[in-house]
Amino acid sequence: MFVDQVKIDVKAGNGGNGIVAFRREKFVPNGGPAGGDGGRGGSVVFKVDSGMRTLMDFRYKRKFKADPGRNGMNKQMTGRSAQDLVIGVPGGTIVKDAETGEVIGDLVDVDQELVVAKGGRGGRGNMHFASPRNPAPEISENGEPGDERIISLELKVLADVGLIGFPSVGKSTLLSVVTSAKPKIAEYHFTTLVPNLGMVQLDNGKDFVIADIPGLIEGASQGVGLGFEFLRHVERTKVLLHLVDMSGITEIEPFDNFKKINNELRKYNPALMERYQIIVPTKMDVSGADENLKEFTEKLKADSEFADTEVFPISAITHDGLQNLMKRTAEVLEELPDNPLVEEETIDSQNYSYSEDKGFEINNEDGLWVITGPKIERLFKMTDTTHDESMLRFARQMRGMGIDDELRSLGAKNGDSVQILDFVFEFVE
Repeated sequence: MFVDQVKIDVKAGNGGNGIVAFRREKFVPNGGPAGGDGGRGGSVVFKVDSGMRTLMDFRYKRKFKADPGRNGMNKQMTGRSAQDLVIGVPGGTIVKDAETGEVIGDLVDVDQELVVAKGGRGGRGNMHFASPRNPAPEISENGEPGDERIISLELKVLADVGLIGFPSVGKSTLLSVVTSAKPKIAEYHFTTLVPNLGMVQLDNGKDFVIADIPGLIEGASQGVGLGFEFLRHVERTKVLLHLVDMSGITEIEPFDNFKKINNELRKYNPALMERYQIIVPTKMDVSGADENLKEFTEKLKADSEFADTEVFPISAITHDGLQNLMKRTAEVLEELPDNPLVEEETIDSQNYSYSEDKGFEINNEDGLWVITGPKIERLFKMTDTTHDESMLRFARQMRGMGIDDELRSLGAKNGDSVQILDFVFEFVE
């Protein structure tokens, strides 16, 4: 089964907790704090796997969670960091944040990696909080929570050349003749239900990848037929071979159908009209094809938009014209610059850091003051609530962020209940 769109949940590992510990050895008075740091949590990393062709593996497993870091230990020993969770994806996968639609990265090259959820850093042990005023602190940090995101994966097949045209014009037949691919071929519409790829190798040593794009008919951009399910795969290509049937059997009005396909490309993505296009009249071995080609060529020359488009008539059965077509296609590929793979958003193909609101929000829910916000919630999760000194440090952090002043300005009074996540405490003037 060909799967080219999925949504998955990814969760990076939390950092390990730092601990409160003191050095206690014989003949060593006043040993001091010796609590070690927690280890780093594992990140979730996508890596291009050359052996994968679809996103089928994600159809049955959609939740991925990296391991957390180990907690710190006494004698100032740091906990072990967790291994990153590396997930294989096929080349040509576009990674997006499913909630915002923002493009995180475009994975194309073999072994290319992309961090999609960063593991949390380990919490600091009490050895970091010693000072002349407090030489024996009972303060430590919990590990930082790892990123958690819903990721959308979209596969666009990697091909240099795309075969487009109405059903039954000979796309699969051409692919089977010029490559070693074995697509399904039959005399009915929509024989091809998934994109097929093949490698063209010429006698001069040049080669390129060619893809048969199924499902293009009038209205495809609005969901007619196979819809726009496979139009996205055209966006990867540098050259489009537009096949037009000249036999008069499947296409009664070849030029009208030629225009209809281009209109669908324009509606789906106007940038596709900038792709280099070669017109390929097919089935030239059929009686009457020459007359149909002559009429088609006259209409083409009268059309200002496509008058200069190259035309290479072929017959996949007799192999007439195939060598010239493949040779010219290879020449065009060398002349053309690479197309930008994704134009939707700015991409950082190495690491992706999620934007974070540095502020906070305070709402009054039936007399309960509820504080929300990524920063304050992260600080609370990293606070060891079992030690009073850690809680006092968290109170100072809240005061430094201006939360105390904001509560007073909103009318909070001494003794009011304040909630952060699932923790409730009293507001004290």
